[in-house]
Amino acid sequence: MSMKHPIIAVTGSSGAGTTTVKHTFEAIFQRESVNAAIVEGDSFHRYTRAEMKALIEDAERTHQRGISHFGPEANLLAELESLFRAYGESATGRRRYYIHNEAESMRWNLPMGTFTEWEDLPVGTDCLFYEGLHGALVTDEVDVARHVDLLIGVVPTINLEWIQKLHRDTKLRGYTAEAVQDTILRRMHDYVHHIVPQFARTHINFQRVPVVDTSNPFIATSVPTQDESMVVIRFKDPRGVDFPYLLRMIHDSFMSRANTIVIPGGKLDLAMQLILTPLIWKLMERRRQWV
Repeated sequence: MSMKHPIIAVTGSSGAGTTTVKHTFEAIFQRESVNAAIVEGDSFHRYTRAEMKALIEDAERTHQRGISHFGPEANLLAELESLFRAYGESATGRRRYYIHNEAESMRWNLPMGTFTEWEDLPVGTDCLFYEGLHGALVTDEVDVARHVDLLIGVVPTINLEWIQKLHRDTKLRGYTAEAVQDTILRRMHDYVHHIVPQFARTHINFQRVPVVDTSNPFIATSVPTQDESMVVIRFKDPRGVDFPYLLRMIHDSFMSRANTIVIPGGKLDLAMQLILTPLIWKLMERRRQWV
């Protein structure tokens, strides 16, 4: 962790909704004049889309489980930890971008599923903001979580997560439903061992719970909306959290445990603004004291 060069990380699995939380952070950064260096977790994948496909097919031909982006083998985790360490020490580091879709392919003039070249982070940023799979990862080889000043987990219930992934990957990324289902199944071991444990290390978890039937996510014709959901917000350390204020400001919210508030899904952006803005203020004030 760094007083002078803070790091904020939003972590969650594919389809969890971390990008939505990223947009809220970006709005706060803009409003509060915080100059953040943005890093996408997908940029630390080890292989291009074509290379991953070939590795998985080779494994399956010998009846082995192919690697997944949820696991260490498919990611540059040592490089990710090195980035966090370098930024915490001197606000330096390198990043690149992963080309997800046709729009990004046209922007960068690169094929989908590939990477841009590595580049230096902008000079003079106030903080590093990471959004991706492994912001709170700890393994025998790396400890990414120890470098992060504010860790946010995005954890929809598993069926909702699958629905969101199915709809995103089929509608926006061109995959078939069968291919997405195969990916979900192949990733399950890594999900249990490398994604789920991260949510015990996060400072705050946002878990969206649908209040409509999602019992068979593979036949869902639409993604449950925010208004068809509740959101469970868990604070690792509730000391200093003004729960009475949050309950007054967020209509129909209630406390389910001493460290947990439940809100209507449609109030998620408001809740994130109310909860996260003071935390960013605190990081920036602490930084100013060290500059």
